[in-house]
Formats: sequence, structure tokens, C-alpha cells
Amino acid sequence: MKQLLTLVFSIVSLSLFSQTKYSNEFMNIGVDAAALGMSNAVVANSNDVNSGYWNPAGLVNLEDSQIALMHSSYFANIANYDYIAFAKPMDDRSALGISVIRFAVDDILDTTQLIDDEGNVNYDRISLFSTADYGVTVSYSRRLPVQGFSYGVNAKVIRRIIGDFANSWGFGLDAAIQFETKNNWKFGIMARDITTTFNAWSYDEEAFERVRNAVEGQNQELPESTEITIPKLQIGVSKSYVFHYDYSLRAELDLNVRFEENNDIISTSFASINPAFGFEFGYINMIYLRGGVGNFQNELQIDNITENLSFQPSLGLGFKYKGIQVDYAFTDIGDQSVALYSNVFSVKLDFSIFR
Repeated sequence: MKQLLTLVFSIVSLSLFSQTKYSNEFMNIGVDAAALGMSNAVVANSNDVNSGYWNPAGLVNLEDSQIALMHSSYFANIANYDYIAFAKPMDDRSALGISVIRFAVDDILDTTQLIDDEGNVNYDRISLFSTADYGVTVSYSRRLPVQGFSYGVNAKVIRRIIGDFANSWGFGLDAAIQFETKNNWKFGIMARDITTTFNAWSYDEEAFERVRNAVEGQNQELPESTEITIPKLQIGVSKSYVFHYDYSLRAELDLNVRFEENNDIISTSFASINPAFGFEFGYINMIYLRGGVGNFQNELQIDNITENLSFQPSLGLGFKYKGIQVDYAFTDIGDQSVALYSNVFSVKLDFSIFR
């Protein structure tokens, strides 16, 4: 265990001092309406098929195979975000999972050929294209000999496509641990992109030449061909309670750490920390009410002097019957942050229902 933590810390430290860029932000949106309803404060408690995203160490808690699906829309239904995951226990000490995320804007008008060489406008020359980001993650989890400890790792492949104009491939690794005490305290650490996720872009230079002088006097240059995603840490602690057998309460506090200076509520030149708090109230292990608050930001006002604190609250509902669970989340209520609110639905199926 000590050797694993040392290895993770060493890789993160080396990456921080060698890279300062980041990308692939679509991989940070989150999955599972149950988690989103708790403002993503689930890194210590995640224990199902969705653990492949939140904390792969939690996959060892699976008792049978599970599959999860989620869909949500952003920016007034302009962008679609879809997710599917499958996981299964390998034995009583290990588990394996795979997940796919797609974030895309489809049917974009390509007007680069609208005007022909003679200066005539021809609407038949308009075509459609999509810009899509894909993330495929393979997860492995195993219990450690130390009671209550488990670890997990993710291997990620990133594919980004902008019509026929540009595309990229990326690769990265995550590492995580979880620890559970006998009195229902849980702790979790998720280290994302510990090796820095690397994206290599290729461009259609012929298509670029057609538009590089589209704005007179402003020659466009090809973007950089590489992107680097710097490491991030999520640290969580949670506690579960049971009242009169039928009622349960789970609360969790997470600290999301980025190794850069930004507008987070706690920010230094080395790292920025953004807390998130979430809770889940359950009745007879069937009906769930969830809530949370996170994304605390110090927003600079128009006078460039005053700063206001903004935050993003969330609400959620869940229903579980036998092996089927349906969850709903309503995020960004109250318009406390810049992003528009979203309605998120997800479904989870446990294969034990077929037994």
C-alpha cells in the first residue's frame, strides 16, 4: 500500500513540474444522475458500475454484473452528452469495467464553400458536420490484503473529431484507492491523468488553407498539434447512518484539487481547491432524495475589482426496485453559476434481476 501511494505521488509530482496545459474537459462533466444530484461528491462512496468513472477502487463492491446508461443535453439542447458502462466482478477480490462517453454537437453547418471562386453564393454548397469527443475507459479494481482497502486503475483512450477538418488521439491513466472502517466511515482518493493525458492532433491542411484568410487582414495559424491534460486529485470522506431500519442518510465532503491557479474558492500558484458537499436520504432502500452544492467560484465583476462568490446547487431523485434503478438530477438550480441548468436521467441494471 505504501509503495502504491509513493508511486502515484511521484508520477503526479513529475507531471506537474513538466507540464502546465490541460484539455479534455468533457471528461470532467461527470456521469450518473445519482452522483450529479449530489454535486459529484461521491469519490469515497462510489461502489457500483459507475465507479469506473468516479473511483475504480469501488468496483470490487459489485456482487454481480451491472450496466449503466445516461443522457443529458447542454446549451439549450445544442450539445448531447451520452454515457454507457458495464462492469462485472472477476472473483471475490477483483473486478473489471469498461465505459464510453460521447460529448458532441451534431449537424453543424459548413459554409466554407458557400461562395464559389467567381464570388457567387450557392446554398447547395453548404454541408453538415459534427464535432464529437469520445472517451473509452477500461477499469480494474482489486482488494488489498489490508482490511477495508482497495485500489483501482483506469486506462483511457480519447478520440476527438471536428468533421473532416481535424482529429486527435489521446491516452492516459488514473489511479485510485478507497478505505472503509467498521463504523461506516469511508475515504477515497482519485488521481486523474496521473501521467498527464496526451492528445496528438492532425489537421486537413487543404481545408485549412481555404479558410485561413476568411477574415481580411487576420491570417489564421494552425493550432498546436499536441495537448496535455494536467493531473487532478479528488479527495473524499463520507459517513452513513441508518435510522429505525427503514431510513438511511449518507453524506460526503469532497475536495477537488487542480494543480493550477484559477477562480476556485481556495487558490494558490501551486494548486486550487474546490469543495463539494452532497447527501442522499433513503427510504427502505427503494426511494432516494439527494442534494448537494459545489463549484464554488470567486467571480470577478465588471469593475475588475469586486469579487462575488458563486456556487452550483443540485437536486436529485432516485427509485430502485430489485435490480433496476432510475435516477434524475436537476443541476445548477437558482442560476448561481454561468452554465445553464440541466436535466439528467440515468438507468442502472443489476444482472442479479435475471436470477
